[in-house]
Parts: sequence; structure tokens; C-alpha cells
Amino acid sequence: MNWLNKLERKFGRYAIPNLMYYIIILYGAGFVLNLLNPQFYSQYLSLNAEAILHGQVWRIVTFIIQPPSSSLLFAALFLYLYYMIGRQLEMAWGAFRFNLYFLAGVLFHVIAAILVYLITGVTLTLNTGYLNLSLFFAFAALYPDVQLLVFFVIPVKVKWLAWLDGAFFIWAIIQAFLPAYGGGLYGILYKANALAAAVSILNFAIFFFGSRNMKPYSPKQVKRKKEYYKKVQQAKRPDNVYANGARHKCAVCGRTELDDPNLEFRYCSKCNGNYEYCQDHLFTHTHVK
Repeated sequence: MNWLNKLERKFGRYAIPNLMYYIIILYGAGFVLNLLNPQFYSQYLSLNAEAILHGQVWRIVTFIIQPPSSSLLFAALFLYLYYMIGRQLEMAWGAFRFNLYFLAGVLFHVIAAILVYLITGVTLTLNTGYLNLSLFFAFAALYPDVQLLVFFVIPVKVKWLAWLDGAFFIWAIIQAFLPAYGGGLYGILYKANALAAAVSILNFAIFFFGSRNMKPYSPKQVKRKKEYYKKVQQAKRPDNVYANGARHKCAVCGRTELDDPNLEFRYCSKCNGNYEYCQDHLFTHTHVK
């Protein structure tokens, strides 16, 4: 079984549906914060390894709110693109796989910044800009022949835009090693961009090659996943608690999570009604018509 399937089977229930929607909200909050107090982010929220190691651990999370641009127009365009690609990837992979890709990328940024500081003593401030751009690689890998309208007019296939995106990443890394870009404050900025680009490519490579045999979910599978999630949310409501306090009960054998905490329960999308089954009867029961 693919390692992603194993992880999803064990931790899939904790995935955040529509994760990109919440990320976009955070970027929006960061944009407003930047208008009100441009220095607040860099002073208290940015990914500063030295500050993190001195107790400001909230920076591990808060650094992701930095918006992609200080211009309202460009920020809106970037956020729309991020949301569109993120939603498409979540629909193709499922919520857990998309959560894993994005959050692993965030974690790699944090680890890279801390390692660089511990090894060299240099504080490189990273953001998630390159991580978001790396989503385009994943999108192009799944849908290479989909066309996007550049400047809302020129139709270009995604795979060619991905090559341009790759060239942008490579140039960001090369800049850090060129003498003309290596000195002063700007030199640190170029090195930070290079590190963020390298970490984002690494995250994509690990995920892509580790799941290269994974096919995107079909529209039918996506629909079934949405129906399943809806039923799970209904089951979590207080009025769906059984008399003994259990929230899950197999419609065949009657066992609940109180009988065995290791039991897994699923709703069957082929049955008419909200029928839930344990792992032993999910594929062997008679469908209710």
C-alpha cells in the first residue's frame, strides 16, 4: 500500500476540509495588518529562527499570514489563483493529501530556517510564497493539458506555465550564489528566497515521487467523499449520540467505538439512508435500497 494511503487511513479523520479557504483568510488578515502596521509582522510574527529559539514559538505558525503582495490588485489576483489551484488539488487528492502537502511544506520552511541559523548564525526570514507557487507544479503534474488564460486573453497549457515557474525557481536559487547578489541586506534576502525555493521544490519532489502512482480521484469519487463528510458531520451532532454515549454504531453487528477503540466506521454511499458500518462489514453488508 502506498505510504500516503497508510497515513490517510490512520490520520485522515483529522484533515481540514477546504484548507486553502482558511489560508486565504489568513493572507487577507495579513494584508490588513500590513496596512495598519507595516512593521508588526517582521517584529513579532515572521519566521525568525533566533526569536523562535528564544521562546517566540508562535512564529512557527504566524509567519504564514504574510500576503503575496502589498498591492491590493496583485494580492487579489494571487489569492484567487492560489485558491483555485488549492481547491482543484484538494478535489483531486482529497483533503488529507492536500493538508499533508501544504503543512509539510510549512514545516520544512521552519526546519530549514532553524538549521541555517544553528549552522551559520544567519537569520533568514522565509515565507510561504514559493510553497504556494509549488502548488502549480502539482497542478501541472495532474492536469498538464488544461489551458489557462494568461492576461485573461492568451490560452496557454498549464505544463508550459509550469516550465516557466520552474525557471523562476531555478533563477531564485542561482541568484544566491552570484557575486552581484551576495552582499549586504539584499544578499540575505536573496539567500532567503533561494532557501524557500529549494525547500518548496524538495517538498514537491518528496510528495510527487512518493505518490507518482496515485491517480486523482474521479468526479464520482469526489462526490462520494463529499457525501461521506456530510454524513460524518451529521453524526457528530449532539442529537446523533446513542443512549450509551457512543457516536458510531455498526448497522450489522451493533458494535460501537466503546466496544473496541480500534474499530473504524464508515457510511455507505450506496445505501439509502444514514447507515454506518464497521470495518468488518463495510464491504460485506447488503445495501439498503
